[in-house]
Amino acid sequence: MSLGTNESKYELVSGLEIHVQLNTNSKIFSADSASFGGLPNQNISTVSLALPGALPKLNKEVIAKAIRIGLALNCSINQINHFDRKNYFYADLPKGYQITQDNQPICINGFVEVELADGSTKKIGINRIHLEEDAGKSIHDQNVNYSLVDLNRAGVPLIEIVTEPDIRSAEEASALLSEIRKLVRHLNVSDGNMEEGSLRCDANISIREFGSEAYGTRCEVKNLNSMRNVRTAMNFEFTRQVEVISNGGKIIQSTLNFDAEHGTTSPMRTKEEANDYRYFADPDLPPVQISDEWLAKIKSEMPILPSEISKQLISEFSISKADAALFAEDIDLLNYFNLALPNVNNKKSLTNWLIGPIRALLNEREIAIVDYKIKPSQMADAINLVDDKKITQQIAIQQLLPAVEESQIADVADLAKTLNLLITENVDELDSFIDEVLNNYPQQVMAYKKGKKGVLGLFVGDVMKLAKGKADAKKLNELIIEKLK
Repeated sequence: MSLGTNESKYELVSGLEIHVQLNTNSKIFSADSASFGGLPNQNISTVSLALPGALPKLNKEVIAKAIRIGLALNCSINQINHFDRKNYFYADLPKGYQITQDNQPICINGFVEVELADGSTKKIGINRIHLEEDAGKSIHDQNVNYSLVDLNRAGVPLIEIVTEPDIRSAEEASALLSEIRKLVRHLNVSDGNMEEGSLRCDANISIREFGSEAYGTRCEVKNLNSMRNVRTAMNFEFTRQVEVISNGGKIIQSTLNFDAEHGTTSPMRTKEEANDYRYFADPDLPPVQISDEWLAKIKSEMPILPSEISKQLISEFSISKADAALFAEDIDLLNYFNLALPNVNNKKSLTNWLIGPIRALLNEREIAIVDYKIKPSQMADAINLVDDKKITQQIAIQQLLPAVEESQIADVADLAKTLNLLITENVDELDSFIDEVLNNYPQQVMAYKKGKKGVLGLFVGDVMKLAKGKADAKKLNELIIEKLK
């Protein structure tokens, strides 16, 4: 779809409904496993199947996780809230209704600040966070005559984060999703895996002329499961609505499908209103009462949030925003860093190693830091050896650390000595290596003496090879320059 000439007259107005699957072991109202990837209809029971007489029983951990994300998003916590029935028919909704929260959600009136590509920040309001159960899954491509239903997902706990209509661009929406994913992972609320459906969103999109305070008619794009899809769907729908209005048409409030292959939206149905669902309080579930003591306990156990971690790292270690974000977004890397910190002499060296060569090594092996066999204290010892000029960084990374992984020797310095990896202090030996290299390059020696200083690197490199990497490059530089005089 081409961009309309009137597009600059209008601004996008959007709010997201972000569905987060909580990472509890069991479902929200039963003891069935909530794990992903089981055989079809493996994780079900009388409650999941909604058999007559089966009654729901609330999973307490679901409440705790909802409170955690609510606190992180600066929400007020409703200490008395209840569940409602949302009535509609789908083949994969066994009860014919979904248990959710309507009038009294668990969290209300929050906000989150997101950082945009140009370094500016945008504050986006959080209207509410409510708890609900997921539906099952209809499968349409495994039988030519029938649709199949897998109810493993039925009853899996969800929170729905509903934002205010504060989003004005696809970039802001993508940044918000990224921030939510970062938070739920950091708080151990969800794995935030969009590919597996643990994090997905619906986008309510409308347009209005710049300067107008009134909202336009909104359309809801359903089940966007990647940052790219959110951006593409939002940009397409904005342009579509501008063209409809510019051509004298009228936006019809509706629910839309998104075609990821073509990057387009299409009508699914006219948009339901809340009264279409005939909400009423679920008679099988008593109100949830969150005591002052329990809420205080959850607050006291809240970890420092990623934004605060980034600020502390930048302030204390003078690292870039991007590097600080790596630690703030990877709780395991941050834990490793904190465990190594007391044993390392140069704190900045530790950040450089973990962000640089160690991160590259982990990426190459396709493993996480928790799977790395080098203990944080051993990493600190290896870094100290390099900083103390007792071993080169190259030797430490390529030989010492692999040897530590393979051996049962806990003392890194002793192992480096046993393997003869320490930098040689024998000046006579280095002197003989320098003589050998300079004798091999008479023309380059002459060029150096005529002012071509760039050949010095060649001499240092060859001497280092003869020393098998066990030499201090700075000291070698000094010895070679002195010899060339």
